[in-house]
Amino acid sequence: MALKPEPTAPFHSVQYALRVLETVSRHGGGVTDVQIARETGLPVAHLSSLLLMLRREGYVEQVADGAYVIGDSLVLLGSGLTRREALEAKLQETLTELRDSVGAAVYISRYIDGEVKITQFADGPRTPKVNEWVDFRSAAHASAVGKCLLTQLDQNGRWDHLARHKIARLTSRTITNERILFSKLDSQPATVPVLDLQEYAVGTVCAAVPLTAGSAVGCLALSLPIEHAHRLRAAADTLNRRAAPVVLSLAI
Repeated sequence: MALKPEPTAPFHSVQYALRVLETVSRHGGGVTDVQIARETGLPVAHLSSLLLMLRREGYVEQVADGAYVIGDSLVLLGSGLTRREALEAKLQETLTELRDSVGAAVYISRYIDGEVKITQFADGPRTPKVNEWVDFRSAAHASAVGKCLLTQLDQNGRWDHLARHKIARLTSRTITNERILFSKLDSQPATVPVLDLQEYAVGTVCAAVPLTAGSAVGCLALSLPIEHAHRLRAAADTLNRRAAPVVLSLAI
């Protein structure tokens, strides 16, 4: 089940989106796309897609004369002591929308203090989350989430993790050879979702894409029951395309 890489991953545009937000924020009375393009140096064609995404996610709004002003999402994220709660609420809203879009349970995972942690997820009656039959902290070598996080660590970081969490065979598909595992991690294209085809749990397939916000190591993932494995490729492609708003929320 090979996935075709995209020329550039959507989350690579986050730094440009941040420049756009900075420009809009400087112009309290509104600013046109022409002026934004002039101040950021972005081509109008590229800027149009960014503005469309930012409007859809509520970070900017377009007023009657066509100018852009900051939106409710950006105001909410800058609300002082409640920023963490506001960010979590915005991320949860984004995850819920993404769950409905891909028809699968979705997750945000971070590598914190040397451990794999699922920090937020969105599931539902028709999109059940994966049964964590083995602690995700001990299954990084098998799960899509874990492998995606490990790809973002250097060799020493990977060795350190596996020294603390020994590789174990969870299913007949689990990679238990460290050399083979490291080779697969090294050859994983940055723009292609990492897959778990029943390596963590029999009856479940998963995909994950990296979320790079500053120095933080994270990923966005989804899981599907095996009877829906035929949808994994399309769902993973959608996950990849929709990663930019999630990274943007993490970066602000």
